[in-house]
Amino acid sequence: MSAGSGLVSVDFEIFGHVQGLYYTEKEGLRLGLVGWVKNTYSGTVVGQVQGPAEEVEEMKVWLSKEGSPSSRITKASFSNQRSIDKLELSGFSTRF
Repeated sequence: MSAGSGLVSVDFEIFGHVQGLYYTEKEGLRLGLVGWVKNTYSGTVVGQVQGPAEEVEEMKVWLSKEGSPSSRITKASFSNQRSIDKLELSGFSTRF
């Protein structure tokens, strides 16, 4: 991927009854994105995704509306969205 191909990076935090980080990782990979995801001590899920703007937008919709099968999402917060020249991460991982 070269500069100017519309790559973006965005941080997220998901609130509600959220679990199943595996599904977030799987969805990110399905969309061809890179990033990471982890549970917080306060019961939310945080992470970062990077990739083509269109796929990142699709992931944001999935994170806010769908999530894992057992999730009940009450709020999704996105921050630090910015354009990037190249991917800063590789793969999609669950952090602990």
